[in-house]
Amino acid sequence: MKNAKLLAAIAGLAFVCIGSAGQDIQFGETLKVTPADGTPGSEFGVSVAIDQGVMAVGAHNDDANGADSGSVYLYDANTGVQLMKLLPDDGMPGARFGCSVAIAGGVVAVGAVSDVHNGVASGSAYLFDAASGDQIAKLTPSDGAEGDEFGISVAIEGGVVIVGAKRDDDLGLDSGSVYLFDTTGVQLNKILADDGTTGDNFGGAVAIDGGIVAVGAHTDWNGNIFFAGSAYLFDATTGGQLNKLVANNPQTSDFFGSSIDIDNGLVVVGAWAKSVFFDHSGAAYVFDAASGSQLAYIVPADGHDRDHFGISVAIDDGVVAIGAHQDGDNGWVAGSAYLYDAFTHTLISKLLTSDGEAFDYFGTSIAIDNGLIGAGAIGDADNGEDSGSVYLFDGVDGPCTVDFTGEGTIDLFDLFAYLELFNLGDLAADFTGDGAIDVFDVFAFLDAFNAGCP
Repeated sequence: MKNAKLLAAIAGLAFVCIGSAGQDIQFGETLKVTPADGTPGSEFGVSVAIDQGVMAVGAHNDDANGADSGSVYLYDANTGVQLMKLLPDDGMPGARFGCSVAIAGGVVAVGAVSDVHNGVASGSAYLFDAASGDQIAKLTPSDGAEGDEFGISVAIEGGVVIVGAKRDDDLGLDSGSVYLFDTTGVQLNKILADDGTTGDNFGGAVAIDGGIVAVGAHTDWNGNIFFAGSAYLFDATTGGQLNKLVANNPQTSDFFGSSIDIDNGLVVVGAWAKSVFFDHSGAAYVFDAASGSQLAYIVPADGHDRDHFGISVAIDDGVVAIGAHQDGDNGWVAGSAYLYDAFTHTLISKLLTSDGEAFDYFGTSIAIDNGLIGAGAIGDADNGEDSGSVYLFDGVDGPCTVDFTGEGTIDLFDLFAYLELFNLGDLAADFTGDGAIDVFDVFAFLDAFNAGCP
């Protein structure tokens, strides 16, 4: 009798739910990529970028030009075929070429954060033709100095290249700055935060889309909150500051702004050190670029201590990808990644690698382009300890989990079919997957039913 009353109440509630036709998009692992000449310690996958079917992957500790000189590899993102290996004309030991990568419009931008062009760890960046592999230009700032770490981050769009120098000292020690170049190597502008100050590390993460430059300053004090972090938006043409982005729930040492991306008016910002329910479990935020308003605060339902969710972020075509490189589902710090709907902020999928194991650090880097996702696992050991790899995932039409009648639409008949299975105690009604049939399965079903199948 109790079950009957419960089901009647649930059925009554369900009449206000609106179903939708369609199929879920399921993301499956399609490829694993490792370099043909991979070696221990290279940390291939420390950076990754995808554009128009070409994937660029950084290996900042590769020894091709001496110890830790670094390299970048280009792949066909659909087949996994290695296209070429990029090395700078003046490569040298310790430069860490490949610490950051970006690709757009047939041009690859690469950071070399420890290059000594303007002094120890002054840094540099390089531009390459993605088709030929030829070096187009070496980028160095007109006022570069020792310790600036120019090249720690790079981004590119529409002939404009963005390069971060998070330890530039213009507004105080390690206040940070960002430089803009064209694709011939000419410096166009230098950007500073309007309220920049000592220790902000402004420029540690950069992105660009639609003429808006997004910049992270992960150790900004954000008022009097130590290392809470912040992010900024600028006009790429004028260099004028448009907005400053801050979390609506800042805490000490969140490192908000340690990762950032922007697409179609939405900005996603990572805060990998935020302690939500656990120490450094991590979080991410979504903002409206035009107004600077916070739209969402994202934390994974299965977050754990020191997962570092938000260590990497990407957004494209309505999908937000977030790395959690110390997640332990596949072993100690094996890593994972999560996909969310950029508009509803609901979880689409959690990505785990088919051969994941302890110390892979999968999710250290992440990129997404036209439904194709690449994520780096710098600790993977296929070519020796910490040689690294990158995994590719693609969205495919999959079965809609709430279409219990199988006719391809979501309506009340699916609800009734589910409730009948629930009443019978059929394991097909175990919507939470915990092996028990209880009210939590019904609640989970109703959540999915209301969300529908896109």
